[in-house]
Amino acid sequence: MSNYTEEKGIVIVGGGICGLATALALHKKGIKSVVLEKAETIRAAGSAIGIFTNGWYALDQLGLANQLRQKAIPLKGCRDIEFNNPKEQEVPMGNGELRCLKRSDLVQTLADSLPNETIRFGCHIVSAKFDPITSQPLLQLQDGSVIKAKVVIGCDGVNSVVSELIGLKPTKLFASCAVRGFTNYPSGHGFSNEFLRIRKDNIILGRLPVDNNLVHWFVGRPGTTADTRLSKDPKLIRESTIESTNDFPPECVEMVKKCDLNEVTLTNLRYRTPWDILLGSFRKGAVIVAGDAMHVWGPYIGQGGAAALEDGIVLARNLAQEMCKKRGSTENGNQVTQERIEKAMDQFVKERRMRLFMMSLNTYILGMLLEASSPLTKFALIVGLILLFSNSLGHSQHNCGRL
Repeated sequence: MSNYTEEKGIVIVGGGICGLATALALHKKGIKSVVLEKAETIRAAGSAIGIFTNGWYALDQLGLANQLRQKAIPLKGCRDIEFNNPKEQEVPMGNGELRCLKRSDLVQTLADSLPNETIRFGCHIVSAKFDPITSQPLLQLQDGSVIKAKVVIGCDGVNSVVSELIGLKPTKLFASCAVRGFTNYPSGHGFSNEFLRIRKDNIILGRLPVDNNLVHWFVGRPGTTADTRLSKDPKLIRESTIESTNDFPPECVEMVKKCDLNEVTLTNLRYRTPWDILLGSFRKGAVIVAGDAMHVWGPYIGQGGAAALEDGIVLARNLAQEMCKKRGSTENGNQVTQERIEKAMDQFVKERRMRLFMMSLNTYILGMLLEASSPLTKFALIVGLILLFSNSLGHSQHNCGRL
């Protein structure tokens, strides 16, 4: 590794939801940071995310909730249907809030709220290590330059370089994959304003209206050897999804048929096991991970985006509490001891661990349920899921606290 060419205070690796939310939360606390994003522009591509009450509370703390509420209609609740079971489970939102936001709207709004030059594009981190003398993290970019940072926050997703630096176990692959897409109905979709999930055997279909015309949907199904080839061709993705859901209600099949081919994606689902989240060490020195780099899970309960927002707020709050204890400059964290930074990071992990474990366990059981072939295994998983869901839906409404 060459000599470092630049020194920075707080460096956030990854310009997705968690990275931008963390930078904005720090900014609101008067603390500067720089976001290194490997893409050349804002990563606004992607489908949509369901934002429950806790996510809207987090967006309120960031000052963005009212602006983003204009982009998505409120959904009245969740409805689960087991295809061969006449009973349906309905969970009304009550005083809660659920909306489905286009990911591009959320990411762009976060980016637009940051000071100029906070985000540096085209910064692809290829390796990371600790300086053998100072123990500070060194980030080597693809162009050969090296950044020496006082603090590194890894928000670089599933294939996180930062998580490798701190020694996290690799994420695992579900045997399932997910197809996500949008369907636009120019004359109105006419669906109920609800988060609908339909399960049949080992396939799950989810549907969330974004507004009165646009619907976001996802299908979780077993992975196949053809998925790598399919993932490169939107038409093949659509055709295979139609085939997978052919026995579902006609309006669901029609929704897939009419999807926007520019927006449809197929991805293999990765996860970090619930026990890794419960027992894992997410900090090493002044380096920590957050968002999907810390706790990636399946899309089944609609909490991935909200959890990333919460991470950013809780981490920024704890860093600010330690960095601003004494009067004087806090710019870039240059006058703050590493011990205090590490204390703040440890407090962040302590605050988040059990909440993330419960969310992860919920999605893990759902993912295993889709993959289970034995009726007895399915029964055991369903019982566990019911117990968890009754306990943790309310849990998912808990908020991240004030910024």
